[in-house]
Amino acid sequence: MEKTTTLNLRVNPDVKRRAEEVLSQLGIPMSTAIDIYLKQISMTGGIPFAVTLPKAPVFVNPDLMTTDEIRAKLKE
Repeated sequence: MEKTTTLNLRVNPDVKRRAEEVLSQLGIPMSTAIDIYLKQISMTGGIPFAVTLPKAPVFVNPDLMTTDEIRAKLKE
């Protein structure tokens, strides 16, 4: 199928760079990866992976911690 539509996207530069590094190792151009993603959406009728919030570790209780303490624990 011929490709005739152009997408213009704004993304976080660090996210783009990290994705390009992975895709480069796989030998897949970014445009092909995006095309695969869009095909999966149309085939599955939704996002092709679970979209959830990350779970905080049990030892993190944000109600009893300062912002700095939370950040330090999450970096661990």
